[in-house]
Amino acid sequence: MKPLEKAQFISNWIKDYVEKMPSKAQSLIIGISGGIDSSVSSTLSAMTGIKTIVLSMPIKQKSSQHDLSLKHQEWLVKNFDNVEAHTLNLDKLFETFEGTLSNFDNEHGMANSRARIRMTTLYQVAAANKGIVVGTGNKVEDFGVGFYTKYGDGGVDISPIADCNKSEVWEIGKSINILQEIIDAAPTDGLWDDGRTDEGQLGLRYEELEEAMNNVNSTNREKYEKIRNINLHKMEPIPVCKIPN
Repeated sequence: MKPLEKAQFISNWIKDYVEKMPSKAQSLIIGISGGIDSSVSSTLSAMTGIKTIVLSMPIKQKSSQHDLSLKHQEWLVKNFDNVEAHTLNLDKLFETFEGTLSNFDNEHGMANSRARIRMTTLYQVAAANKGIVVGTGNKVEDFGVGFYTKYGDGGVDISPIADCNKSEVWEIGKSINILQEIIDAAPTDGLWDDGRTDEGQLGLRYEELEEAMNNVNSTNREKYEKIRNINLHKMEPIPVCKIPN
């Protein structure tokens, strides 16, 4: 399937999902970061014709990242009549959270808390608009190395691009005319004050991760499996204590 065909297929899948809901959603809610995954997911949502609400939710955000988010917002609103865009600055909310939990400070925990605050925001907006939250995770992140925040960006109602490798997401992005600046930008989760990239955190480029996922003899297989094993708790069902009869 060609990239543009994939784009239309995914957009139709989103629309069909909503149509078949017992209580049909009236809107699609999605957080945008200025990265390729959220840009593609939000555009595919907009292509359904269903009311699509995109939220930029900066928390101590690097200006370069936030600028791309705003540019994508403008591009969506210009190209789709069904898109509603909002920027919700969560700096003060996060500062209150940090202050309240100052006795339990942990850098990694606070980074994940940013994602969880954003998730809570998305669901509040969804509740106010009878909507569902659209995920932005790709196949490498969601099912390969578990590179997402549990109950943060992993907390969604549907995952339209979760069967697409990162390379496929870039191809789809080009086919639906996502801004070139976004396509060229280094992938980042936007959870750190220093603006660290995904590659910097994972130690491998997405192309290398994809190759290692699909090739047991890959020179990067051991490194891939190490990352995957650490994050398996996110990708497997929650352990349940079964009481014997």
